[in-house]
Amino acid sequence: MKKFDTLGVMIDMSRNAVMSMDGLKRFLPLLAKMGYNCVMLYTEDTYEVDDEPYFGYLRGRYSKAEMKEIDAFAASLGITVIPCIQTLAHLNATFRWGKVPRDCDDILLTDDERTYQLIDHMFATLSECFASRKIHIGMDEAHMLGRGRHLDLHGYETVNAIMKRHLARICEIAEKYHYELMVWSDMYFRPWNNGKYTVPACEMPKEVIDSLPESVIPVYWDYYRADESIYSGMMENHKQLSNKTWFAGGAWSWSGLIPYNRFTLESMIPAMRACRKQGIRNVVFTMWGDDGAECSHFAQLPSLFYLAEYARGNTDEAKIKAKFKRFSGLDFDEFMQIDCPNDVIPYTGRPRNPSKYMLYSDCFSGFLDYTVKAGAEVQYQTYAQALYATAKKSRRYGYVFDTAAKLCDVLAIKYALGLRTRAAYAAGDKAELKRLAEEEYVQVAKRITVFARAFEKQWMTDNKPHGFDVQHQRLGGLIYRIDACRRRLLDYANGKIDRIDELEEELLPFGKQEESMNFNKAALTASVNVICHNMM
Repeated sequence: MKKFDTLGVMIDMSRNAVMSMDGLKRFLPLLAKMGYNCVMLYTEDTYEVDDEPYFGYLRGRYSKAEMKEIDAFAASLGITVIPCIQTLAHLNATFRWGKVPRDCDDILLTDDERTYQLIDHMFATLSECFASRKIHIGMDEAHMLGRGRHLDLHGYETVNAIMKRHLARICEIAEKYHYELMVWSDMYFRPWNNGKYTVPACEMPKEVIDSLPESVIPVYWDYYRADESIYSGMMENHKQLSNKTWFAGGAWSWSGLIPYNRFTLESMIPAMRACRKQGIRNVVFTMWGDDGAECSHFAQLPSLFYLAEYARGNTDEAKIKAKFKRFSGLDFDEFMQIDCPNDVIPYTGRPRNPSKYMLYSDCFSGFLDYTVKAGAEVQYQTYAQALYATAKKSRRYGYVFDTAAKLCDVLAIKYALGLRTRAAYAAGDKAELKRLAEEEYVQVAKRITVFARAFEKQWMTDNKPHGFDVQHQRLGGLIYRIDACRRRLLDYANGKIDRIDELEEELLPFGKQEESMNFNKAALTASVNVICHNMM
């Protein structure tokens, strides 16, 4: 079975976690040993750009010296580093400084010369730091392109027309630096498919095909399917766009602290089968970091290893697991148990993340308590014991298991604490409310403090310190809020107040079944009230 020409990973460095040089120098050799030969560094604004001092300001951006060091180190391992940036949307963090023009949302203002000056500065800097002449310029998910300031200045235009003109300007800039461009392909489907990316195999509109220059490589991304035929259909569509299409799958790391190794394999193995049948020769697995980049990529080693073996033609599960034991020092199935903090909800083939949303769910206004089944929290005690045991077995990776175990310690109380509080209040059981306040509210706050220290250690082991301030604020706010709820419970139980208004309201259905709940927005979980209207 012929190997893929490119087998790579894309590491998200833009959602607060920027891997440190030490973290990368531990991670890249593991990738090389597994058989990966390409790494994309996804940096929206977290890299230094000449003549753009506010670009990535205070965000832990890679300096030019660091980028050169990364490139040289990766090359010594046989890994090519391809810059993966944004030149259209996903630039919200840089707009806060008011130094670049914005259309609307997180989208650059196209047809503005300042935009193309910025892109020229990006290319000039990156071309100096990385040897690869390929560069991924993003251009995905610009859903409101042309609907903001661009509309005011130029009137209505179709997305295809704006995209085509914008990409042509970028191609002109790229030629100066001898770059071959890669783009995410979704914006070549959404405008004519009711905003949706995925469409069964069909005849592509000619104006869409014509809008993509022959020199540009489209990258088809999909992380969500376990059906090979869906991938195959989209690959058939992409063949009409280009014969150079790459595929970007997903190594699930973007739903909280806990990875989804299980779903990574269930979704990516059929995708790889489709790639082989459809003649796709270049494959990367994206490792996104939505809502804070809390997951350690070292927790993803079993699924990354399995996929690398599968890519080279080894489909014998027993052999893969035996090789992984020699590679990591841990049993494959035992390492895969890093996923278990989300197993409190029975797995039904779709990612779900109760370990994230029930950590931050409010004890009084926890609308997600509607999804909780009383008594399920006892499973977290078993999970914690197993994770602590694994942590003791591994000097290299024990810290990620220790963090997950301490998260389970928290959830052994926190998972159903709001539901239990509400039940006692509804029953008028002031004695139980007082017990909860004096015992479990106190204990869970202590456990969160212990977990936060472990989480901080994990972060600082893998990443630069920038971005963990968000976790300090989230977890510190959670501790203070739990204490505030505790004090009000005691006031109610002792007769100082006659009601707790939040607990008077009935919980309403959230609208999703708990079996498929994946709610990865800490701020929206913590409060139903408005936290921030706009970051500007």
